[in-house]
Amino acid sequence: MPLKTNNLKYMISLKQILALCIAFATVGIASGQEIIEDEVKEVTKKIDSVDTSKAIKVDGVAAVVGDFIVLESDIQKEKEQIKASGGSIEGIEDCQLFGLMLERKLYAHHAIQDSIPVSDSEIRKNVDYQIQQFLQQTNGSMKRLLEIYNKDDEQSFRDEMFEINKSNLLAQRMQAKIIEEIEITPEEVRAFFNKIPEDERPTFGTELKVAQIVAEPKISDEENQKIIDRLKQFKADIVEKGASFRSKAVLYSQDPGSASKGGKYTLNRKQPRMVKEFRQVAFALQEGEVSEPFKTDFGYHIITLEKIRGQEYDVAHILLTPKVSSEAVVEAKERLENVRNRIVAGDISFADAAKEVSDEKETKNDGGQLINPTTQDYNFELTRMDPELYAQIQNLKDEEVSLVLREEDRTGKVKFKILMVTDRIDEHKADYARDYLKIKDLALEEKKIKAIEKWQDEKILDTYVKISKEHRTCDFSGNWLKK
Repeated sequence: MPLKTNNLKYMISLKQILALCIAFATVGIASGQEIIEDEVKEVTKKIDSVDTSKAIKVDGVAAVVGDFIVLESDIQKEKEQIKASGGSIEGIEDCQLFGLMLERKLYAHHAIQDSIPVSDSEIRKNVDYQIQQFLQQTNGSMKRLLEIYNKDDEQSFRDEMFEINKSNLLAQRMQAKIIEEIEITPEEVRAFFNKIPEDERPTFGTELKVAQIVAEPKISDEENQKIIDRLKQFKADIVEKGASFRSKAVLYSQDPGSASKGGKYTLNRKQPRMVKEFRQVAFALQEGEVSEPFKTDFGYHIITLEKIRGQEYDVAHILLTPKVSSEAVVEAKERLENVRNRIVAGDISFADAAKEVSDEKETKNDGGQLINPTTQDYNFELTRMDPELYAQIQNLKDEEVSLVLREEDRTGKVKFKILMVTDRIDEHKADYARDYLKIKDLALEEKKIKAIEKWQDEKILDTYVKISKEHRTCDFSGNWLKK
């Protein structure tokens, strides 16, 4: 991300596009001492791990950065991948793409030099996910996919994708390391804001604060116990009778994300993605052990720990969700309608009602105030709001309570809610006091960009870099030609 500040918005959007696709243009080759003569159109690479007496010809080399090579064909492949992933290359020149490819190689090279770790299992999971995404475009035909990417077999395709993903992940980790300790002081934020001419200060769109009260149908104790007893029977079948946990998961688990895979998940102690209760139970098990039934917001589970691999835990689980009766659904809706009537009549404030009756533990103690998942504050910019939430509040006046709304998630779980717009800030020019957090984010981003530019300038000089004659006319943002 070695970007010039005035091009920040454009360059970041381009980076995001490139990050979403599989950059087939970035094949890493370990031959750091190779020199590119200007007139050379082909190079020969020794294969140290196989037979050093044999050589493989590859297409023209556009650049060498440290231990990595960028091929001439990579630039066109990069463009094809952006388009295949739904991005646009309109207005993007080959030199700009080439420069970004050089940057990724520089980061990846120094990530290796700094011994920044990347997990093979994490890379393989990325490859699996990407192949599944590509197969959707070929109606599930692997044969067609291999034809598109000119590969003889699936394994060679996976191997190439593995190396590409590894290079890109190294680059990401190196970038993260460069900026991980960068912080910004209030004095720096003020200086950043004051240096912006008044007529050039950013405009922030209309922002809303939204609160909600949620009512969930109550599940009877009898239904909960029924689910627990069924999971206990599953455990007995597995432990005492030798039944297959995976088979039970395929047949009975109600987790749509894992049932077809036998309930399998891989957890990492350093990456808390699963809910807390799930992780606590999983990490307390011994290999081969099956847990007792336990509850999360999704229902009741049993887990087996299949294997521990360092920080990674291979587990399988079975999820059963208690059924909600039609009477409980009606009761939840009526309960919330009564709460709404009390608020409208002025008998209780929205915030107090949320604290008193809301079933949503994440918001009830904040008076029902929703937190923006992107900014982690209470403000929602109207033009960036989740479309579903926007549709629910777009016609509400300030302090007006919505009608009771019904929601149903992908598992069929039903809940009801009412919403209120508790505050509104109209579109306005940046104001230091009102918009301090947004200005702070902009100032911090600029500081990170400068740190990365400084790092890149220093590392280019310290790293073997050779650009072929055909690309020396590019107007790079970095000093790749070492002038």
